[in-house]
Amino acid sequence: MNRREFALSTTLSLGAIALPTRAQTPGFWDLLREGGCVVLMRHAQTEPGVGDPPNFTLGQCSTQRNLSEAGRQQARRVGAAFTRERVKLDQVRSSAWCRCVDTALLAFGQNTVWTPLNSFFGSSGGPDQSQDVLRDVQGWRAPRNLMLVTHQVNVTALTGEYLAMGEILVTRPTPAAGGEPGRLRVLARQTF
Repeated sequence: MNRREFALSTTLSLGAIALPTRAQTPGFWDLLREGGCVVLMRHAQTEPGVGDPPNFTLGQCSTQRNLSEAGRQQARRVGAAFTRERVKLDQVRSSAWCRCVDTALLAFGQNTVWTPLNSFFGSSGGPDQSQDVLRDVQGWRAPRNLMLVTHQVNVTALTGEYLAMGEILVTRPTPAAGGEPGRLRVLARQTF
C-alpha cells in the first residue's frame, strides 16, 4: 500500500471520530449576521455505523443510531458558537430521526420536525423531498435565518456538497428556472 492509499484508508476508517479540524470559509459569521440564509447542518457525530439498524422505528431512539457523547458535545459547541457570535435563527427544523432532533435541541434549544428533511437513504423519495424543501425556502429573505438539521444524503441532494457530521453550510436559494427551484447556492461552510 502506498502512502496515498494508506492516508485515504486511514481517513475513511476515522470517519466517525470527531477530529479537531475547524475548517471555516471566510465570511461565515458575517453572512449569518446579514441574514437571508438557509443554513444546512448534518447531524452531529453518532455512534459508529451507517444508516440505522434493521427494523428501526422513528420516535423510538433506542432502535436508531444515535449521537455519541462526542456528538452531544459537538452540538453544544455549535450552539455556544452561535450564541458567542450573536447569530439569530428564526426557525430550526430537523428530520424526525433522533440524532437530528437531539442535535437541534442541544445546539439551539428549539426544533420543529419537518418531514421533507427525513433521511431517504436507501429509498426513492429523495427527489420529491428535495423539491419540497427547495420550494419552501424560495422566499426566505433577510434578516431571517433558517436552520435545517438533516442527513448527508439530503444535504447532497440540496447542494451537491458532502458534509462531515456536525458540519454546517450557509446557503441561499437560487431563483427558480422553468418553474422548479434550483439547488441551494453554498456561500460558506464551517466544521465544529
